[in-house]
Amino acid sequence: MKLLLHLAIPRIFSFPFIGSITAGFPSPADDHLDKSIDLNSEIIKDRDVTFFGRVEGDSMIGAGIEHGDLLVITKGLEPRNGKIAVCFIDGEFTVKRIKIEKDVIWLVAENQKYQPIKVTAENDFLIWGIVTNVIKYV
Repeated sequence: MKLLLHLAIPRIFSFPFIGSITAGFPSPADDHLDKSIDLNSEIIKDRDVTFFGRVEGDSMIGAGIEHGDLLVITKGLEPRNGKIAVCFIDGEFTVKRIKIEKDVIWLVAENQKYQPIKVTAENDFLIWGIVTNVIKYV
């Protein structure tokens, strides 16, 4: 799975916002259209360490991350066990769930077609950032 990375662009976009949407019985929304939402403040917490990456491939479909989706990636967050991370390994970016066992790091796909990758001392490896949001491609 490859990623194209982009620096977060500091533009302000405000869009109409209807508020909470019930997943059950429908509710009229016309009276809520006067509100707006700033997507920058919703998905970008720190512009200086926020990047975007477009997903290529299907190794993370079990986590709801699909080909074409846009990832919001934050550098500097603690890479804790179970987090989905963008990693740089042996010259390529990849997105995987990180599994930390004592002194071993595994990069785990969310698709049974792919085996976990054990990170060894021979790998050129860096946990580049943590995925904080996924913008779906439809």
